[in-house]
Amino acid sequence: MSKRACLALAWLTLSGCVSRPGDFGSSATEAGDPTGDTGDGSTAPAPGTTTTTTTTTTTSPTTGPGDDPVVTATSAGSDPSGTDGDTVDFINPPDGGPVGKECDQWVQDCPEGQKCNAYSGDGDLAWESLKCVDVVPDPDGLYEPCEVFGSHVSGEDSCDVGLMCWDVVDGKGTCIAYCTGSPDQPGCPDPESSCILTAEGVITLCLPSCDPLQQDCDGGDLCIPNPGDPHAFICVLDASGDEGQVFDPCDYANECDAGLYCMGTTLAEECDPQSSGCCLPFCATSLPNTCPGQGQECLPWWGEDPPEPGLENLGVCGLPQ
Repeated sequence: MSKRACLALAWLTLSGCVSRPGDFGSSATEAGDPTGDTGDGSTAPAPGTTTTTTTTTTTSPTTGPGDDPVVTATSAGSDPSGTDGDTVDFINPPDGGPVGKECDQWVQDCPEGQKCNAYSGDGDLAWESLKCVDVVPDPDGLYEPCEVFGSHVSGEDSCDVGLMCWDVVDGKGTCIAYCTGSPDQPGCPDPESSCILTAEGVITLCLPSCDPLQQDCDGGDLCIPNPGDPHAFICVLDASGDEGQVFDPCDYANECDAGLYCMGTTLAEECDPQSSGCCLPFCATSLPNTCPGQGQECLPWWGEDPPEPGLENLGVCGLPQ
């Protein structure tokens, strides 16, 4: 069975399904417009630029979908969403239940022989809590194959301290590192990865970096902007299912097919203006225009900001303003 998130659980929740790594949430991920037209007469930065909202002290892209990528975990059999499956997709958003943090995954403050790991403390399929669990003998290392014990959200796996078994299918996954440093200054052991913070600070993982034009992620994952750092692109689980094609409506960052991203509906006449967002293609500004929409052009992703090395020609298809 292919990876898919339980689409449409509030929060982009791949919750009853498998989790996607973190809905973006609120203004940080509202579908945006790379041209700067927000639809309300005000102006917003280009797709890859950052801005500080009046309600939060963090910066975030203004062009992402309404929430972070969906992340949830499904055990073998049927999940609450009604979809049969045994895969773990992106991350399920918490359902509003209590968040229990018995330990700190940033400093790994559990007793010797244990590690701090994310799990579901209220019995659903979303990671919303942290606890100390035993480290298995001869644990698996970074990027090595791993397995989970019990459900996908039990918090018990075969990875070493500071690692979590991620992208699980049939109980098997890959050890991914927790972010290092602090929430204000996160880092990653592997410089070729980027830290993503989601699930109310419970999921803090270093996901592989990627090229949105090449879509070079492994295992059918998507390459999309990091919700916490629009200048970085990360590999996340594909929550599009049978939908997510060009001009399809979307609510979350990882609900579009590979090579597409959930953008503002004003960027294409073919988009449904009543939807939260619309799946539109990344494009290269240095190549002839191949945008599929009537009147669309390849709009520069970076606006006036300095582009990231190697992604100077990154753009997104949209209507010029």
